[in-house]
Amino acid sequence: MITKAFERKLETLGAFEISNNMLTLAQGNEKHKTFLNAGRGNPNWINSLGRLAFNKWVEFGVSESERSMLEGDLAGYIDGEGIVERFADFFSGNDKVSTFIKKSVDYMVDTLQLDRQAVILEFANGAVGNNYPVPSRCLVNLEKVLNAYLERALYPGTGLAQHTRLFPVEGGTAAIVYIFDSLKHNGLLKEGDKIAINMPIFTPYIQIPRLTNFELAEINVTSTEDDLWEIPVGEMEKLLDPSIKAFFLVNPSNPGSHAFGRESLTRFKTIMDQRKDMIVITDDVYGTFVNGFTSVYGIAPYNTLLVYSFSKLFGCTGWRLGVIGIHDDNVFNHILDTLPEDTKKILDSDYSIVTMESRQLHMIDRICADSRSIGLYHTSGLSTPQQIQMGLFALTHLLAPDPDPYFTAADNLVARRYHTLYNALGIPEDDSITNAKYYTILDMYHIAEVKYDKAFREYLEKNYEQIDFLLRLSKEEGVVLMEGLGFDAPSGTMRVSQANLPEAAYAKIGHRILQLLEEYHDEYVKQG
Repeated sequence: MITKAFERKLETLGAFEISNNMLTLAQGNEKHKTFLNAGRGNPNWINSLGRLAFNKWVEFGVSESERSMLEGDLAGYIDGEGIVERFADFFSGNDKVSTFIKKSVDYMVDTLQLDRQAVILEFANGAVGNNYPVPSRCLVNLEKVLNAYLERALYPGTGLAQHTRLFPVEGGTAAIVYIFDSLKHNGLLKEGDKIAINMPIFTPYIQIPRLTNFELAEINVTSTEDDLWEIPVGEMEKLLDPSIKAFFLVNPSNPGSHAFGRESLTRFKTIMDQRKDMIVITDDVYGTFVNGFTSVYGIAPYNTLLVYSFSKLFGCTGWRLGVIGIHDDNVFNHILDTLPEDTKKILDSDYSIVTMESRQLHMIDRICADSRSIGLYHTSGLSTPQQIQMGLFALTHLLAPDPDPYFTAADNLVARRYHTLYNALGIPEDDSITNAKYYTILDMYHIAEVKYDKAFREYLEKNYEQIDFLLRLSKEEGVVLMEGLGFDAPSGTMRVSQANLPEAAYAKIGHRILQLLEEYHDEYVKQG
């Protein structure tokens, strides 16, 4: 039985933990309806070409390994001598995958000005995975590929690919953990420092600063649905406060799923021109789902640390593929230079075990070292097969026409599901150009008022914990959604993912929401 005491206790958990509790209820729902989980953002599609290309690179790498040594299944190291010619022979076919790989290498040589032999060796060795990542932070040629992809996808025409250092990591989640830990370790953020967070936001950006080993003071910079989840002028101007050390945002937002529009980007740049001392962290994982998207990294690279994940667009959450990017010239290194001498000496002692010039260690390399507690720096870095797979996904876009048909297909897929949901609910859609439509926020109270009246809305707000509706939706209707409060969204809101279910399922979700709302209304009428 679902009691109010249980609901209040459940609300103390994070949004994802609440969702996990709902899964069991939904799978055994009372009406024996089809279980529909639209809570998590894991996409139900994959990029096939990048994966098939990876498999082909593994085959080539193994064939090269067998040339130097072969005793049963035991093969040797890859020898670079003559590998260019053998590559041409191995990929001489005109099938789709071989053609893509040949064009990829040509692109890296002709456009990125890389050495052909070095590229082939790096990708063959990387795919086989028989060496530690060298350099630890990012494979040399791969970094050029990733930079080209990020500029084209997130900040086109800026030229930032030539001035950005990258650290591939185990998805966006690892990026968040590594960044927070390194900012604290290097004294860039200290206990009690004020940080601004664009609310609502992906739950870890709220939870981590509150942990006892951080205890940062949060300043909310709040977006609302009335403003299409853009940051209002008054809220953005909070960033002018010199006591605020850092600003965290997800762009396009999660759960609001809206990107900064042109006016917001212009306003943000103006503020950054005045706040050269402020740290900005932008998580742009959903940027490719907005046509004409521009990252804040593209307009304020000096201040901004970029987080990106391949997981959502390319359907590779299981691969754990993310990247951290920092400009060559950045506020992080500047702050390091201005730290008190006592703090510098402590950091000198820490990093002296991996470098003889610790004070010259770039912030991105500090994050890499910190990710392995410094002492294990020599074994740090994302596995080489993961790096190669990431690069191949990037190359599918770099070789595609503009607009990229794959990007368009992904955008259209989530847009159709979004339309189906809203059509079933009978409420207006938001077709603004900044709406990524990967997620949507539904306001239970607003829907209740639209479908019935204000008095019914007030009844729900007064008599039920806001999580009650979601629990009953799971228990009775077999539908799991994410609770909005965990993202610091308004009470009564629910996040729906348009990524992980067939289109027809979203019509069912809309109908089941309305059916449950009708049951609440029947109870309301009976009470007079």
